[in-house]
Amino acid sequence: MKKTLFLFLSLIIAVSSNAQVDRSQMPAAGPAPKINIGKAKSFELKNGLKVIVVENHNVPVVSYTLSLDVDPILELDKVGYVSMAGDLMRSGTVSKSKAEIDEAVDFIGASLSTRASGMYASSLKKHSGNLLDLMTDVLYNPSFPQEELDKTIKQTLTNIKASKVEPGAIADNVSSKILYGDQHPYGEVMSEETVENITVDDLKSYYQTYYRPNVAYLVIVGDITLKEAKKQAKTYFAKWEEKEVPTHKYDTPKSLEKPFVAVSNKDGATQSTVSVSYTLDMKPNHPDVIKARVMNSILGGGMNGRLTQNLREDKAWTYGSYSSIDTDELVGSFSASAQVRTSVTDSSFTEMLFEMKQMTTEAVTQADLDLVKNSMTGSFSRSLEDPSTVARFALNIQKYGLAEDYYETYLEKLNAVTLDDVKAMAGKYITPDNALLLAVGNVPEMKKTLKPFSSSGEVVMYNFYGEVVKSMPLPEGLTVEKVVADYVNAIGGADAVNAVKHYEMLGNMNVQGMALNLNIYNCRPNKTCVETIMQGNVVSKQVCNGEAAKVISPMGEQNIEGEMLENMKAEAILFPETNFAELGFSYELLGTEDVDGEDTYKVKMLNPIGKETTIFFSRASGLKVKEISQTPQGAVTSIYNEYTEVEGVKFPKAITQSVGPQSFDIVFETIKVNGEIDANKFEI
Repeated sequence: MKKTLFLFLSLIIAVSSNAQVDRSQMPAAGPAPKINIGKAKSFELKNGLKVIVVENHNVPVVSYTLSLDVDPILELDKVGYVSMAGDLMRSGTVSKSKAEIDEAVDFIGASLSTRASGMYASSLKKHSGNLLDLMTDVLYNPSFPQEELDKTIKQTLTNIKASKVEPGAIADNVSSKILYGDQHPYGEVMSEETVENITVDDLKSYYQTYYRPNVAYLVIVGDITLKEAKKQAKTYFAKWEEKEVPTHKYDTPKSLEKPFVAVSNKDGATQSTVSVSYTLDMKPNHPDVIKARVMNSILGGGMNGRLTQNLREDKAWTYGSYSSIDTDELVGSFSASAQVRTSVTDSSFTEMLFEMKQMTTEAVTQADLDLVKNSMTGSFSRSLEDPSTVARFALNIQKYGLAEDYYETYLEKLNAVTLDDVKAMAGKYITPDNALLLAVGNVPEMKKTLKPFSSSGEVVMYNFYGEVVKSMPLPEGLTVEKVVADYVNAIGGADAVNAVKHYEMLGNMNVQGMALNLNIYNCRPNKTCVETIMQGNVVSKQVCNGEAAKVISPMGEQNIEGEMLENMKAEAILFPETNFAELGFSYELLGTEDVDGEDTYKVKMLNPIGKETTIFFSRASGLKVKEISQTPQGAVTSIYNEYTEVEGVKFPKAITQSVGPQSFDIVFETIKVNGEIDANKFEI
């Protein structure tokens, strides 16, 4: 009874005490907690391979990470071959095919991957011998099969096509080219041309030159002792032959002397991807790293950062705006970015620059500093739960020349950051007057509004490859009627085009690994049928008979009505360019633009119900090379290639179409004009 009463009274006292706590104030930060990071052990083989071992006996798993410490290299006219060399090391050895390697890895439930800068393997401890047999076979005997390179090149070319409509990829290419230049490895941009130049000999040359033990670290983590690790390292890696590895030095990219404003176009975009970036002298072992990252976290390190609070919480212009300070052995960098509505592109730059400059002129509050330090302390502490973190720390200490107690005293250094430190770091590393201001989006709508941010009043336009767009000026007196007429003449002339009563185009494509057939049937006056077929079965069909329309899909059959019906009827009209005014189409000449290196006339077309399509006509040939239209799923971009003549009229035999991040190639093997078409194709 007394014990129960004592517990009850203790509870009352505790509740009363808590009731007096002022919860409107954030608790003061306590002293930095003492941490005890597990010690990594290390040794070196005679061939120069440095081995780091971190024991963790909680689970019976062992992992092996091989890391090369080599300088980045200029790939010149073969950009992409270094990463391919790393990826394709695993694609076959002199004794095993890729399939056999995959099967052997799967059989023991392991993982094995390769990259240009090293390898990674992991398995249960009892399978570690088998795993190391596979790992070292790949390490010593890669064969780089030609057929695997061909597959990789084809996939890479597909990825490049998809990237051309991805604002993030465009921004990366443009900013890299501007900030680093094409004579620095960080400024090189992969293109179709550089990828197609890559040969098996290039991959072998990289492997034979840079995959050497005297520039490598082997990190072993898991259920293993130092004695066992030494035995494995000597058994499997001692015969790896050392060789002098070339080093490379590059001039440090010059900082911009004044704000430089650049844009890159993404037609049909309703958002702009905006960024403020510049290079920094910030190597991994720089004494300012921790203090600079605290400062950056206050500016744009998360949802509580000033950038997100301004652009998201106050203005509702974006889902989030963030900044980063990245260290690098060659040259560090700062970047702040956001995705915003096109109409507020200029305003977003104004607010981002305001927040950056305010960091340099006004002291932050102690509450802001404590919030960030608490968050960083928590992230660091949680990371220690992963034994690979300890291994990474040990590798960083050796690789970057950090102090032996760098990570053990990390929280002490973090806790010691003061308000004066934050202001000093902002003054030193936040330099918007030397920044690249880049916007990727609908250039015609945003270019003029960005001129005030440029000290010269100039806004430079770049393409996907980071090249300055230098389209020729419009010829004097050129009209949109002349551009459209030249297109009609280029495909065969009005008489030949008007003689086409109906046509069919039978093609194939590959979507996410699925082989599909695409059949298009068009018939005057405005009938159309588009069938998508998989393994002989129609999986979707769109039909318009000139009066009614329907869509058939795996979800069922839907009759089309209203505006969508009128739009399908308009799109079913054959070659409206020959008589566009009477048919209710209107065209406007917007200017010129570079499309994958080809100079084009850019034209806006409105169909009879006002739907807009942007069309690009080649200045040289007059042919249509690109078309962009809006759909409920987003902007659809079509690239037309390989025009072929059928019955006096030219049709594009190959079309690359992009919808959002998806991109696929359509190749029409059969094109027929004025042949017999089954009337049932247009039945509703």
